Amino acid sequence: MALFEKKEPHLLIIRFSAMGDVAMMVPVVKALRADNPQLKITILTRAFFQPFFRDIENIGFLTPDFKGRHKGIAGMIRLYRDICACGVTHVADLHDVIRTKELRLLLRLFGKRVSVIDKGRADKRALTRKFRKFMVQLKPTVQRYREAILRLRFRFREPIPVQRMELPIPQAMLSAAGEKKGRWIGVAPFAQHKGKIYPTQLSDELISLLAAEYERVFVFGGGPYEREFAECMEERHSGVISVIGKIRLSEELDLIANLDLMVSMDSSAMHMASLVGTPVVSVWGATHPYAGFYGFGQDPEGAVQLDMSCRPCSVYGNKQCLYGDYRCLSQIPPQMIVDRVRMMLDRKG
Repeated sequence: MALFEKKEPHLLIIRFSAMGDVAMMVPVVKALRADNPQLKITILTRAFFQPFFRDIENIGFLTPDFKGRHKGIAGMIRLYRDICACGVTHVADLHDVIRTKELRLLLRLFGKRVSVIDKGRADKRALTRKFRKFMVQLKPTVQRYREAILRLRFRFREPIPVQRMELPIPQAMLSAAGEKKGRWIGVAPFAQHKGKIYPTQLSDELISLLAAEYERVFVFGGGPYEREFAECMEERHSGVISVIGKIRLSEELDLIANLDLMVSMDSSAMHMASLVGTPVVSVWGATHPYAGFYGFGQDPEGAVQLDMSCRPCSVYGNKQCLYGDYRCLSQIPPQMIVDRVRMMLDRKG
């Protein structure tokens, strides 16, 4: 009997948030699984995000509890122990934040092989600085994810975009909208940060214009204000349906698969649409597709943005506007977005 028993590789992939960033992991994990069918893979992320990976077989999950069991330094040690209890041998940190840095230190100290994403922070600072911006296309996030895993010597081909999926319309949406007739459009005018949110008055006008032209317009979002706005749109405009609070995340994916097109900000809705092959018209304000967060497989012609010397000013849309008015968004007329929707649908046929 051998003195040391060689363990079968078990890869842990870490990404706690944000929603869109977790969604961008999916094509990478799918490609990894396809070329490594025997590899044990566990994903450390919030339980809420697990439906994103529903089409990938034999994936395990660990769920962090940062408000309870895994809170603070002691919690990080407990999370480390939970990881070790799973038999993990390799770790790909696709987040690279303080919590994952702490985990990486512990994992490395006790013999785990660890790789971390190269976020290209210097290039992103050059892209978003106030003056002499370095306006070039940076490496897509999906590619950065793949490279972090490749450094662990797991070989797999490049991810490929998803083709349109045929998925059932959620029952709650069937009851509200009926069987599909004509064209269905999704609208997600919200985001986590102000530099990526289309102004409320313009969103109202945009939804009105879309509702006048297409059979159904579904409004997506999250928090209480967004729900209130979506329900107001539902009352004011014929053919508009609020999705917020009515269906689960997995059902949102099913509904998005039945849309003809999604109108989204630089937000999770763009990446959810990419997971099911639905085309997107994306609206960009403080951020820019050059930063590497464009929807995977989406047509670049779907990006609506203004050419301004001040943008992009932020990678995530969380910086205060230089002028205080977020003109990069407020000066995008709703008709410009509607025209792009029409163009994209005409191209699709």
